[in-house]
Amino acid sequence: MSGDAKRNAVRVIRGGPVLVSGPVDIELPDGAKVESDRFMVAVCACGRSKTYPLCDTSHRKKRRRTD
Repeated sequence: MSGDAKRNAVRVIRGGPVLVSGPVDIELPDGAKVESDRFMVAVCACGRSKTYPLCDTSHRKKRRRTD
């Protein structure tokens, strides 16, 4: 990689989102695009987010045990 190229930081949170230094353009498998101008973007890794591909902290919700 060239010394002039800017690298974005990516942080993977176990059981949580992937944090990416923004701003970012996210391309989904169907070709749809999502843009975020935030300085840090939380990308959903669990698939539960109602705002997918952006994280809405749905990964924090615990399921109730059924006995």
